[in-house]
Amino acid sequence: MSALKPLTGLKVVAIEQAVAAPFATCRLADAGAEVIKIERPEGDFARGYDDVAAGQSSYFVWLNRGKTSVALDLTSDAGRERLRDLMSGADVVVQNLRNGALERLGFSFEDLRRENPRLITCSITGFDPDGDMAARKAYDLLIQAESGLCSITGGPDEPSRVGVSVVDIATGVTAHSAILEALIARGITGQGMAITVSMFDVMADWLTVPLLNHEGGRTPKRVGLAHPSIAPYGVFETKDGKQILISIQSDREWGKLCEHVLGDVSLSHDSRFASKVKRVEHRDVTDKIVAEAFLQRSSDQALADLTKADVAFALLNDMAGLSAHPELRRISVETPNGPVTYPAPASRFDGVTRPVGPVPELDEGV
Repeated sequence: MSALKPLTGLKVVAIEQAVAAPFATCRLADAGAEVIKIERPEGDFARGYDDVAAGQSSYFVWLNRGKTSVALDLTSDAGRERLRDLMSGADVVVQNLRNGALERLGFSFEDLRRENPRLITCSITGFDPDGDMAARKAYDLLIQAESGLCSITGGPDEPSRVGVSVVDIATGVTAHSAILEALIARGITGQGMAITVSMFDVMADWLTVPLLNHEGGRTPKRVGLAHPSIAPYGVFETKDGKQILISIQSDREWGKLCEHVLGDVSLSHDSRFASKVKRVEHRDVTDKIVAEAFLQRSSDQALADLTKADVAFALLNDMAGLSAHPELRRISVETPNGPVTYPAPASRFDGVTRPVGPVPELDEGV
């Protein structure tokens, strides 16, 4: 089947920068929407985050394929008038500038929707735009810290950040799904709507389980690559130095691990390990028994035994491991400096090949 582009014909104007909003609009562009990216005259500052993608920013190359770049000085009358022209007839307008910045420049989403009742607007903010923290700057790591995510990330000795921009990405995912919901609703009612997505709200939502555990009297602890409520669940090293992470989620799986990897079926009936709760209670002993069994095996033998046991496991890979991984699917994206290959979008549509658009040069125009 030819390319599936269900959003073909939709016009999206994105006054965006960095990661969160560009993630959402990139997915709209992949689906066929015309995405006009409004940049500062010097360009989205994400263009300068690094230079590892054919001399260009990896962030920008990843998140801006399929868009058209228009550079505007919104402090000038000409720039503001040009933006008004671009937004006329738009289906969706997305922005993630600092809270209130567009309004101070003379752009009111409320006025825009009054002029165009079918318009969908999406504002991405750090905090509740009407709350006490509305004026604070909000970046990915700041929200990781403010939300409490860092407190449950890392090892016992100190908190840590998640290794990717998880707040920005999660916010982009949330904004993308909200925009699609609004488009479906507009198809039913004929009316657009206003969407606000706060980065803090997104992380609070994602942190529901550890929050409920805390409020239930079981504040989560940082346990590195272990799991706070499951054992054995963690990384074990083989005699040839490879690290394998296992996850024993049930008593049945524990029994299989005892039989095929630990070589001692009696451990599955031992009162210290007979239930998930007991194994967590005796985590030190549980992990010691498993660690000793792994150290007696080569990585190949350990992987074979784990496969025979039919329990969950994974190699503890690094980026070199991902780069060479047999499951990694790639796309090739045209950029101003030539093609760059990187991981393909995760969604696959049966029988459909969906090409992606090129990464724009700054101010290539509409």
